[in-house]
Amino acid sequence: MGRVILLNKPYGVLSQFTDKGTEGSTRATLSDYVTVPKVYPAGRLDRDSEGLLVLTDDGALQARIANPKFKLEKTYLVQVEGMPSEAQIADLRRGVVLKDGLTRPAKVSQIAEPNLWPRDPPVRFRKTVPDGWLRITISEGRNRQVRRMTAHVGLPCLRLVRWSVGAWSLEGIAPGRWIDGAI
Repeated sequence: MGRVILLNKPYGVLSQFTDKGTEGSTRATLSDYVTVPKVYPAGRLDRDSEGLLVLTDDGALQARIANPKFKLEKTYLVQVEGMPSEAQIADLRRGVVLKDGLTRPAKVSQIAEPNLWPRDPPVRFRKTVPDGWLRITISEGRNRQVRRMTAHVGLPCLRLVRWSVGAWSLEGIAPGRWIDGAI
């Protein structure tokens, strides 16, 4: 059995251990948070996204988590610009057509603002434009998929936090911290 690490990746951190090709770069990487040797991210989480990143030293497990054919569900808490309408939520639930094709149907619900840590830097606030929160669960992992889906229905993403991957969740893990996860 391999090792599994559950990291709460902060905003602005690259989902890799080095910033290749950018000599002298000061961008934060996973090596700033995880010093366990020979573990690698199972999937990616964009630099401007936060939340659960699963790392493992088990190649087969890494493939099962990252490969869309296994349909492992990933749940995101998403702050969007604008108040989501029932029609926009219904569109997301059905699946939307992006440049790379139709997305699989998503599980989507409007939620109250979750009790999350403050983001650094803070999300921009505009008095004249309300914002809302969605819980979105997808079973594929296209590049920037959740952001593209919400933008497609007219709800630009302001903050995106991956809350869970399969049975693993962020519950009790502070930003920049990690715990050992059970397989």
